[in-house]
Amino acid sequence: MANKNQTVVVLDFGGQYKELIARRVRECKVRSQILAGNTPIETLREIAPIGIILTGGPHSVYEENSPHTTKELFELGIPILGICYGMQLMAYTLGGEVRSCQVSEYGTIDTTLDKHSPLFEGLDKETVSLMSHTDYVAKMPEGFNALAHTRDCPIAAMENSERRLYAVQFHPEVERTKNGTKLLNNFLYNVCGALGDYNMDDFIKNEIERIREQVGDHQVVLGLSGGVDSSVCAAILEKAIPNQLTCIFVDHGMMRKNEGDEIEEAFAGKSLNFVRVDAEKRFLTKLAGVTEPERKRKIIGEEFVRVFEEESSKFAGSFLAQGTIYPDVVESGLTTGAVIKSHHNVGGLPKDTKFIGLVEPLRSLFKDEVRALGRKLGLDERLVSRQPFPGPGLAVRCIGEITKERLDILRDADAIYRYELEHADLHYSQYFAVLTDMRTVGVMGDGRTYNYVLGLRAVVTSDFMTAEYAHIPYDVLDRVSSRIVNEVKGVSRVVYDVTGKPPATIEWE
Repeated sequence: MANKNQTVVVLDFGGQYKELIARRVRECKVRSQILAGNTPIETLREIAPIGIILTGGPHSVYEENSPHTTKELFELGIPILGICYGMQLMAYTLGGEVRSCQVSEYGTIDTTLDKHSPLFEGLDKETVSLMSHTDYVAKMPEGFNALAHTRDCPIAAMENSERRLYAVQFHPEVERTKNGTKLLNNFLYNVCGALGDYNMDDFIKNEIERIREQVGDHQVVLGLSGGVDSSVCAAILEKAIPNQLTCIFVDHGMMRKNEGDEIEEAFAGKSLNFVRVDAEKRFLTKLAGVTEPERKRKIIGEEFVRVFEEESSKFAGSFLAQGTIYPDVVESGLTTGAVIKSHHNVGGLPKDTKFIGLVEPLRSLFKDEVRALGRKLGLDERLVSRQPFPGPGLAVRCIGEITKERLDILRDADAIYRYELEHADLHYSQYFAVLTDMRTVGVMGDGRTYNYVLGLRAVVTSDFMTAEYAHIPYDVLDRVSSRIVNEVKGVSRVVYDVTGKPPATIEWE
C-alpha cells in the first residue's frame, strides 16, 4: 500500500546526523525516509518526494572513492537542500569548485546571513551555527548566489532559487545551531510547499488498515519483552486485529523488581492471548559459574531464542510480529548499505520458519514517535516511558556469577534507588544500580560485616552516543545509600559512578 503522506527523502552520504535530520523533518509534521546516497533516480521518481535533503559525510568530494551523485538528481525538479558534504556535493556535481580549507571549522561558529532567502525567513542576520568541515566551496556553480559567510568560510550557504536548490555548510539539524529547526521548517514549507500532513492519528489509521490487509484472518505471534517497542507493537496489533494476537513473554528471571508482574498486568483484560513462560530456573542453570560478560550475553540470547521457538511452534501457520523500529533498519544497513551494527530483529524471517510472514508495525518510526504512539493507544505510562533496559536484563548489571540470591539483592537495591530519584522528582536519561563482585569490610551494630559493594549509575544524554554523569544532590545520594545498606541484606558499601561516556560506557558490562 503506497504511503499517503507527503514525504521528504534524506539521502545518506555517510553523515552521523542522518537520523537526526529525519527526526527534525518529522517534528515539522512532514514524513521523512532515509535512503542511500546512491539510490537510483527511478526509485526517487516513484517515491515522488516533495523535497530531498543531502546529508553530511566524512569524505572529500574530489577524492576518487568518495560517494557521488549525478546531475540528473538536480534536474528532477524536486527542491533539494544540501547539508555540509551535501553542499559540497551539489557544488561539485554542478560545475563548482571544492577545495581543502586553509582553516578548518569545528564547533559553534559565528555566522552572518548576507541575503534574504526563503531559507532564512524569521532568522537573525547574526547567528551561530555548528560547523564540522575541512573542505569548502571555493567557487559556486553557475546560477548560484552566496547567502552566508563566517570568518573563515566565504560561502557558508548558497542557493539557486529558480531551480529550488539550496545548501548550507553548517548543520541546522543540531541543537547548537541557533534556529536550525526553523531553517529546516522554512525549507519544508517555503520551498517544498509542505502541508504538514504527518501526525500520529494518521499513522494509526493507515497502519491499522495496512495490518488488516496483510494479516487477514490469520493469527499473529509476538515476542513481548515488556520494553517500549514490543509493548507498543502489541498495543497497535491488538487494536487492529483483536483476538488474533498471541503475546509470548519469556520471563528469564532477570527483570527488575515486580517487572514481570507489571507487564502481565498491563496486558490483562486485552483482546489478546498473553502467555508468560517462567524460564528462570532454565536460564540460571545455563548461567551457573559463568562470569565473562559476553559469554553471559550469548547464553541468554541463545536460550531466549530456544524458549521462544518452543513456545511459538504451537502457532505454526501464523504471522510473526516484531517491534523493529526505524533506527534498527538504518543501522543494519538495509537502507544505506553500510552496516553499523546488526540487529537480531532485522533481516526478515529466519530460514526453516513455520511462520507465513512478518508484521512490523513500527518499522518506519523513531523511538520518540513510538512512545507518542503508545500514549495515543492508551498504554500505561510505566511501559511507555520505560528506561532503556538491556536484553540480558540484570545479568549485565550483576558483575560476576549470576545467582538467584545476587539478583534479588540487586533487584531490591535498584528498586530503592529508582524510587528515591523519582520521589525527588529527578528525571535523568538513565539510572540503575550495579552489584559488583567485590566485597568490603563494614560494621553493623557491634558486628563486622563482609558484604558486597553496590554501584549507582545515572547519566544525562540526548542520543546515548555520549553521556555525562548526573549531578545527583548529595542529600538524595545520602538517603539512597542509607536505605540500601539498612534494608538490603548483603550490601555494606554504596558508591556512585562519576564517569562520562566516553571513556566509559553507560552499562558496566
